[in-house]
Amino acid sequence: MSDDKNVMRAEGVNRRQTIFGALAAFSSPGALSAWKLAGATEEISHSAEAIHQEPVFKASRKRIYEALTDTKQFDEVTHLSHDMHSGDGAGAKSTEISREVGGAFTLFGGHIVGRQLELVPNERIVQAWRVVDWEPGWYSIARFEMVEQGSGTKIIFDHVAFPKGLGQHLAEGWKAHYWDTLQKYLA
Repeated sequence: MSDDKNVMRAEGVNRRQTIFGALAAFSSPGALSAWKLAGATEEISHSAEAIHQEPVFKASRKRIYEALTDTKQFDEVTHLSHDMHSGDGAGAKSTEISREVGGAFTLFGGHIVGRQLELVPNERIVQAWRVVDWEPGWYSIARFEMVEQGSGTKIIFDHVAFPKGLGQHLAEGWKAHYWDTLQKYLA
């Protein structure tokens, strides 16, 4: 790498900034506006919704990890959900959870589907997670980090990249269908 490039990087100037600066210096105002418009579609969103929750359970990390990744146990958790009893959440598909990275899961009668992205036993679960009626190909990321909290466990939970406008609904769903029912199951 040349000394000029090293200096530019050391001073925090990247290739895009250099090109933008050259374009600004040598172009017409119309070309500069087009450059700004094109670049705006590539920027960071500061308005995307995200969910962060930290439920605490009176159970070990191992017990919680097993309840979230074992088909039989999670099926029992889902049956404690109010919607499963009222008929709103019941579907034709049974609970299926792969315990392999890349493996699929089907939850809540087939209403929730996805893939396991990362599985670190008793520590972390990361999933590509979607509701079946979302636009095809749209997956969010659900991350469950299990940390010891006294004699229990806190799940540091983050859910991102879901369709805009669903944050409140999904946050309520996580509480009602995961955390509240998991509390009942572990009691």
